[in-house]
This record gives sequence, C-alpha cells and structure tokens, in this order.
Amino acid sequence: MKRFFCALLALCLCISPALAVSGEPAIDAPSVLLMEKETGTVLYEQAAHDKYEPASVTKVMTMLLVMEAIDSGRISLDDTVQVSAHACSMGGRQIYLKEGERMSVHDLLKSVAVASANDAAVALAEHIAGSEDAFVALMNDRAAQLGMADTNFLNCTGLPEAGHLTSAYDIALMSRELIRHEGIREFTTIWMDSVRDGQFQLANTNKLIRFYDGATGLKTGFTDSALYCLSATAEREGMELIAVVLHAQTSEKRFETAKALLTFGFANYTLLDVWPNEALPPIDVSLGESPVVQPVLQGAGRILVDKTDLNKVTTSVQLTDRVEAPVEQGQKLGAMTVYLDGVEQQVIPLVADQAVARLTLGGVMNRFLRHLFLAGE
Repeated sequence: MKRFFCALLALCLCISPALAVSGEPAIDAPSVLLMEKETGTVLYEQAAHDKYEPASVTKVMTMLLVMEAIDSGRISLDDTVQVSAHACSMGGRQIYLKEGERMSVHDLLKSVAVASANDAAVALAEHIAGSEDAFVALMNDRAAQLGMADTNFLNCTGLPEAGHLTSAYDIALMSRELIRHEGIREFTTIWMDSVRDGQFQLANTNKLIRFYDGATGLKTGFTDSALYCLSATAEREGMELIAVVLHAQTSEKRFETAKALLTFGFANYTLLDVWPNEALPPIDVSLGESPVVQPVLQGAGRILVDKTDLNKVTTSVQLTDRVEAPVEQGQKLGAMTVYLDGVEQQVIPLVADQAVARLTLGGVMNRFLRHLFLAGE
C-alpha cells in the first residue's frame, strides 16, 4: 500500500506542471506581454506599458523596415551593400565587417536575425536610408504609425543610449507587424548557419528556436542596463503568439518566462473558424441575366476564444430578399454576425460570388415570351 501511494504521489508530481498551465503563467520578469498575432488580442500582461531599454530587441523594427523595403521592391535580397566606416565601428555583437567590404542584403539580414550583428544592422540601415540617423527617423515614423506611444528610438541596434526606450506592448506591436512578412521566417528560424562562404559561423541567440516546439522567432537583447530581453514568437495549429519579456535578471529567466507565456496561450486559447449555421440560400435578382446570385462570406471568419467557451459561439445571418441587376462580384448582400455567449464579436459581410449583368431589352422580351410559352403549356 505504501508503494501505491508513493507511485500515486509521483504521478501527481509529474502531471502537475501541465495542469498548472490553465492558471496564471509563471512570470520572472518585471514587464511582460502575450499577444495573439491575427487579432492583436492581448492575452496576458504585466506592467506592459512601463518603459525599458530594449537592447537588441530594437532590431525588430530594423528588420521590419528592411522587410518592407524588400517586399515593396525598393531593395532586393540580392543587392550588394558596401560597408561604411560607421557600420564597422559598432561594438557589441557583430560579424566584424571591414570598411569597404561588400555583402548581400540577404547575408546582412541573416546576420541581424540570427546573430544580432550590430554592424550588419547599421549597414542595412545605411543602404535603405543613406545614414543611420535618417533610418532612425524612419523607425520612429513607423513606430508612430503602429501606435507605439511608449517608444523612442535613437539608433537601429539597441546599443545603450540615454532615452532609447520602449515597452513590452510596443514591442508586441512591431513584432506582430514583422511576422506578417512571411519571408522573415527564412531568417528567424535558423539555428546555425554561416556567411562569407562558410568562413564565419552564426548561432542563433534565441535558444527557443531549438528548444521550444513551434518557435518562429524573433529577437533577443541584452546590455548591462537593459538586462535580458526577448520578443519570442511561436505557432501551433494555425495560431501564432508573441511573448515579450523585458528586464529579466538572467538569460534563463528570460527564456523560461517566454516559454511560460507561450504555453499558457496555447493551452487556453484557439482561433475558431466560424461559418453560417446552415447553407446560404440564393438571392433573387430582378432584371438580371441570371435569376439568382449566391451569397458567400467575404473572406474567412475566425475569432479568438478561450477553449472553455468553444460551445458558446453562435452565428446569425441577415440577407436581403432581392437585389436588382446589375450585380457586381463582391457586392454586399447581407452579413453574418458572430456571438460569444450572446455578445457580438464580429460582423462578416456576405457578398455576391459572381457578377450578374442586367438584361437588355431583347433579353427582357425573350424572357417574357418564354414565360408566356411555358404558361400556355
């Protein structure tokens, strides 16, 4: 009997961490935030608007501006960048660029994302804006556009500079914007790689990439004054989360806190696809070449829900009875409202799946005669 109770106790100890996930996450940092990417919903926060030095997490904004320049066609991953003396003068983590050295945007971006190279970040900044100062102005402009009210950037690297501050909430905002650029994953998910034709080895500063299931990025940071910082992203079952940790006392506490936040999010929340409760009926079209048009949802409908509320999601549909031709493809015909426990969450337009042209005078006559003929039978 004694052995039975010992075994039972051991089993309870083994399963208790998993059961604890549904409660509060174990936090060991003064400022944290957990956000879901698709909806931007904050799932957990603690002192999320307190201002701290972000160290190299600053480079999330640097990478965002680089990705926006690439995706807009203003620069290319294949562009060659000639390194300036200023870029070479950066301290901290670097790939030891030499003045006049030439390196592709691809390899510079890889060096920033994987190894947090300050010299590579400045080289990219100068390539895009002409100077680091001009690039920093772009960083602050973009921060304002994203609603990052707690942020003031003074450089593109995160090297210590009085007044260079942001918050966990603002970091989540810019991280969310960065991971909307799918191409960044090519770089942020690398564990080990190299540049200079294999002559210089890179190792990811974000240990979650190797040790946390579903990790997709994003950026670490450390200085003596900022302490240990992290913006961590991970995706499971179609839901991507962003966990921000600022001013942790040790690197281990930084990563463990991020893991606790992410695991809490995945354990308790899910993105649910929502659809009408029944098939949508076709809508009558007056004076149309087709007598009806089929309504469809305008895009996919998804809502973020607590997993305990899955059975509380309902929908209702409102459709017009009739529409007059011409009907444009995508024309609104009604809406589907999504409710969670009776509270409205989302309204999704219902639109025409195809265009319906208006009948010509000849078409009207032909239709009239056809109906007349059929009625005579």
